[in-house]
Amino acid sequence: MNTFSDPQKIIEKLDIFPGQQIADLGAGSGTYTLAIAEKIKGNNESRIFSVDIQKDLLERIDTEAKNRNLHSVHIIWGDIEQEKGTRLRHDSLDVVILANILFQVEHKKDTLKEAYRILKPEGRLIIIDWSESFGNIGPKSDHVVTKETAELLCIETGFKHERSFDAGEHHYGFISKKN
Repeated sequence: MNTFSDPQKIIEKLDIFPGQQIADLGAGSGTYTLAIAEKIKGNNESRIFSVDIQKDLLERIDTEAKNRNLHSVHIIWGDIEQEKGTRLRHDSLDVVILANILFQVEHKKDTLKEAYRILKPEGRLIIIDWSESFGNIGPKSDHVVTKETAELLCIETGFKHERSFDAGEHHYGFISKKN
């Protein structure tokens, strides 16, 4: 894989299928939202909820999705660090993705609790984040959340580690399942 995380390649390797209900929490620029939407394109039952607190980023994601005819994308202005902050229903999603966001949120455990709340039983949480500080790109060293710390936070929240995957030279990725 390339030095940096490649959302398209990562999404292609994951168990994401048409018909699923998926949320990209802390969607940012929407690279993962759009990659997922491309993968599930053409299925009218699929939904990808792009949740972020920055309205301008959500507007850009919405515009890009419309320009690419990705009708499964739904933007939600919400706070992923608050209980019910995503505005999504309890036990309603198959997959939640947290990509390059865990190092940014102040209340990491609250973010994971919100992911747990909205996932269906046996639903999967996909975490991709920086494994290190890399020059002036990515988080500062003291903001990096190690893979071990992220896995422990997931276990403490009620998730069960399922498997790790290659997410790039400066990133880690793993999947946990809601018990």
